[in-house]
Amino acid sequence: MRVLKFGGSSVGSTGAINRVIDIIKMNPSDDVAVVVVSALSDMTDSLIEVSRKAQTGDAGYTEQTRTMEQQHRDIAASFLSGESLESANQFIEANFTELTHILDGIAILRELSKRTLDMVMSFGERLSAALLARILSTAGVPADYLDTRSLIKTDADYGKALVLEAETCANIRACFAEPGQRLKVATGFIGSTLDGVTTTLGRGGSDLSAALFAAALKTEHPLEIWTDVDGILTADPRLVKGAFTLDSLSYVEAMELSHFGAKVLFPPTIKPALEKGIPIWIRNTFNPAAAGTRVVQSADPGPYLIRGITSINNVALIRVQGSGMVGVAGFSSRLFGALARKGINIILITQSSSEYSICFAILPEDLPTADAALREEFSREITTALIDPPVCERGCAIIAVVGSCMKSSSGIAGKVFYALGRNGINVIAIAQGSSELNISTVIAQQDEAKSLNALHEAFFLSGVRSVNLFLMGTGLIGGTLLEQLSFHRDTLAREYKICINVVGVANSRCMLFREDGIEPNAVKTALNTAEDRETFSLPQFIERMKDFNLPNTAFCDCTASDDVAACYAEVLHSSIPIVTPNKRANAGSCEYYKMLTSYSRNRGIPYLYETTVCAGLPVISTLRDLTLSGDKVRRIEAVLSGTLSFIFNNYDGSKRFSTLVREAKAKGYTEPDPRDDLNAMDAARKALILARECGLPLEFSAVEIEPILPESCFAAPSIDAFFAELEKLDDSFERRRAKAAAEGRSLRYIAVIEEGSVRLALRAEDPASPFRSLLDSDNIVVITTDRYSTLPMVIKGPGAGAAVTAGGVFADIVRMARTLV
Repeated sequence: MRVLKFGGSSVGSTGAINRVIDIIKMNPSDDVAVVVVSALSDMTDSLIEVSRKAQTGDAGYTEQTRTMEQQHRDIAASFLSGESLESANQFIEANFTELTHILDGIAILRELSKRTLDMVMSFGERLSAALLARILSTAGVPADYLDTRSLIKTDADYGKALVLEAETCANIRACFAEPGQRLKVATGFIGSTLDGVTTTLGRGGSDLSAALFAAALKTEHPLEIWTDVDGILTADPRLVKGAFTLDSLSYVEAMELSHFGAKVLFPPTIKPALEKGIPIWIRNTFNPAAAGTRVVQSADPGPYLIRGITSINNVALIRVQGSGMVGVAGFSSRLFGALARKGINIILITQSSSEYSICFAILPEDLPTADAALREEFSREITTALIDPPVCERGCAIIAVVGSCMKSSSGIAGKVFYALGRNGINVIAIAQGSSELNISTVIAQQDEAKSLNALHEAFFLSGVRSVNLFLMGTGLIGGTLLEQLSFHRDTLAREYKICINVVGVANSRCMLFREDGIEPNAVKTALNTAEDRETFSLPQFIERMKDFNLPNTAFCDCTASDDVAACYAEVLHSSIPIVTPNKRANAGSCEYYKMLTSYSRNRGIPYLYETTVCAGLPVISTLRDLTLSGDKVRRIEAVLSGTLSFIFNNYDGSKRFSTLVREAKAKGYTEPDPRDDLNAMDAARKALILARECGLPLEFSAVEIEPILPESCFAAPSIDAFFAELEKLDDSFERRRAKAAAEGRSLRYIAVIEEGSVRLALRAEDPASPFRSLLDSDNIVVITTDRYSTLPMVIKGPGAGAAVTAGGVFADIVRMARTLV
């Protein structure tokens, strides 16, 4: 004997009803005893709406009621004909006539009691069950309509009536005592008091109706709950795209999940099934081939540490605190008694071990009543300052991590709070019962989806790290980074379980945002042609990035803009990591540099800028490791400009100095205006960053720069005029080069950081100098420390170029991703 329940979406259309017929026919004849149904999809909400309209005198309830009647007539006409259709229409007409009379009475009195509203809502299930019984009989499945008000008995708590289980089960068994009966199509959700007044069972009451039938009939088969999803999922799929169906879970896990917002199953449904040991099988009307989810006494532990993550997305928080609570027996009893007398349900409770404060969550609509009740109950204590007035906070959400395996596994709480903290989600309150089945946190409502995704990834995606990347700048460096992402993304995901999703991009003209991601190799085209692109605005880009509020967001700045660098503080304060090759922030004011680096360090929000010095060479990370391991940097000598390195590495007398500068420009080693490199400002900024990494609190003005060129070159009105001035200097450069060569030396432009100072100068280096080993545009950094004193550490290699710089940025993004799990 089977009991099946179909929700509103399963009987909401002709297509859905056809599926219901097929599902019932899949079972052997006489195997299904009861089919419990909800009202048509959205019908209960419509019945409540017309009741409210009638109460307020809105005459629109009459037209809406006629529309609802026609909806039922249309479904009847799709399946029935002849006498069956006439009988169904008579039943529909009689019920809507009765409904209209009730609504007219509400409109006259301008009064809508809970008792009357229960009566109005009952029409939804009565109509759908009667219709489905007739439709099944016409389709070859003999069925009778069963109004469960005669069987399911409750108290008089209208709107959420409590079932009188002994009377109800006796009535159900008596109804089915006679063998050989036809299939019963029963109304869900509704019952009646012992004296016959209609009641409703509250949210999800149809599930409870079905569970009562299964328990009373002692069915040997699982109770089948047919809905519009494949089962109970690890999280709400509307908020977490990676959510998947659970094969099974225990009754207590299902109770925890459903209490904290999982809408598939109504918590009281579980009680009758639990008591009788009847499994509950959640299945999908629209995908009957899916395995569904079984709720059983003891479920297999499964491969994951937790079973699921759920949420309640709109709660209010009340905090009561004060010294007058400490050690006072009966305080909690008074507090919760005051709330109970007002009929206020408490969702979550937490109390500090000092007994100084109690915090609890309730529904927002109960907040004014609860606040007033507590102020009245504790008026004397508030007046005498023994306790503070209640502190009320709206706009909260509860996130619950649920699973029976949590009890035997250490580190679950740590993983929860790391995932939330890593994404800048503030935890307002925490609760965990001694059963260790549930860790609940109260957070800001706006962070609900972000929290769910962060936790789901941490527990269910087997160590996968995902990054939602917002990229500023798609020029030479940014464009090359996008090419590298496109080429290596699949390998990164497959072999290293790191997924990089480009969500937002911008260049100097346009910006584009897509939460589902933008293919890296399509970014440049999309910025030029996509209909959803927007005119670029830096403040709007930052604001949109924050508003997306995605987990594991990262900001990558591939510009050389002072304006973008000035936004880094705002980005970090939004708990968004930064990856950048832009030197402007770290070479700006020392105060700004310290603020960024200290905030990153103290809050654990990555701020990665390895490529600001020597592109992809591991210079900054090496200096940091030396310092962290207790070494002391005494001296740094470095060639930090790829342009100047190329020029002086090749300045051997075979070519004039101006010719080498022209060649460097032709090869792309210089900026469009070579003076931007020959002024040594870029090298000076890099040297300043290295000095600051060594702990020197220097401003840029303290950097000593020996000019390579006289002021006349920089004053030239054009690039051609500059080269004309530069050619005038060829002889003086040659004399200096020749003098050095006569001593066996070569010219190199070198930065030196030593004894609290930074200076850059053109030096003549002897053959043993490490700076003589440079090729082409290589950079080199020579680090002398207490440990590396006799033989300094040398880091050498390409220090410029789009490929190596973008590669370094890519590596920083991956490094940041590795901190996520």
